[in-house]
Amino acid sequence: MSVTYFQSPSRIVSGPGAVAQAGPESARFGSRALIVTGRGSSRKSGALDAVAKSLEGAGVTPVVFDQVPSDPDMLTVENGAIIARKEGCDVIVALGGGSPMDAAKGISVVLGNNAPVGDFEFRQPERQGPPIIAIPTTAGTGSEITRISIITDTERKVKMVLQGPTLIPTVAILDPELTYSVPPDFTAATGMDALTHAVEAYLSSLATPLTDIHALAAIRLIAEALIPATLNGKNAEAREKMLLGQMEAGYAFGNASTCLVHSMSRPLGAHFGIPHGKANAMLLATVMEFNRPAAPERFARLAEALGENIEGLGSREAGMAAVNALQAIFEETGLPARLSDWGVSEKDLGRLAEDAHASGSTALNCRIPTVEQIRALYEAIL
Repeated sequence: MSVTYFQSPSRIVSGPGAVAQAGPESARFGSRALIVTGRGSSRKSGALDAVAKSLEGAGVTPVVFDQVPSDPDMLTVENGAIIARKEGCDVIVALGGGSPMDAAKGISVVLGNNAPVGDFEFRQPERQGPPIIAIPTTAGTGSEITRISIITDTERKVKMVLQGPTLIPTVAILDPELTYSVPPDFTAATGMDALTHAVEAYLSSLATPLTDIHALAAIRLIAEALIPATLNGKNAEAREKMLLGQMEAGYAFGNASTCLVHSMSRPLGAHFGIPHGKANAMLLATVMEFNRPAAPERFARLAEALGENIEGLGSREAGMAAVNALQAIFEETGLPARLSDWGVSEKDLGRLAEDAHASGSTALNCRIPTVEQIRALYEAIL
């Protein structure tokens, strides 16, 4: 077995009420904190007030940057960096879902390396920027513990993948109470995103015994909790399992990467504005049916993690049980199932397939597809 590396934040603070530690944790690194968040949800839910209160109580001045869209772009990152410089911010607090997390990482990279964020599409940042305190308010991306950030280049209609150890948040704060107000549709989409992260990390060519542990743990937690959390947002047990499950998935894919589902979902977001979690949700079972023959033993273990009884089944039947279980979970979420619901037509499939095939994560898939095969996968859910 070859030598592998596993990277993660230096500290994780978790549990109900953990958001109160935002201030003390930030005070360890600076006195002025740039709060990077979305355009309204964290303010409406009270999460922004809770973080600001904690910061002020610890003697840290909060500076709010609440202009992060659902898909942060290069301009968002540059604007955030301008405000951070002007206000003398020496620590960054990322509050929200994957978009604020990604934007915060981009801002830190720009500040630390004194270069535009686009410079790091194909090379890792060399210098560490201001430390990031990451506080997720959704259970989906796992971005609070990963070394990855997705920033959209709107001119090229490309979702750039930034990565490197300097992007890993210094502290992750996981408070399940912050997720109680997330609506069912968004709970389902972010949960399916987390499930996709775990499944793809388990099937990635970069998977290791350590990432497998986290991937399977994530799959078990999410399979148990996703539908209960979607149906009842105040289900404390389900919400906590989802938050821990998406974190476990973050550990897995943050070190083993994602694969074909993500390669195919990114162009759907870039060209048609399909939210990332919903794109992954539509694709997951279909792509796994394509992958199943290439990894029969792994699919059998995947079925077990999804809660399927595979006693007495051959590897083929067990693998099919895993695919069917993923499809059943997706159907129970009630999320849109067809690309045509988002304005995608048959004439678009060639361009989408070319973009997906060119993505680096396609090469990590357990079964390497051709452009024509990717097109057929899109067509199957058109």
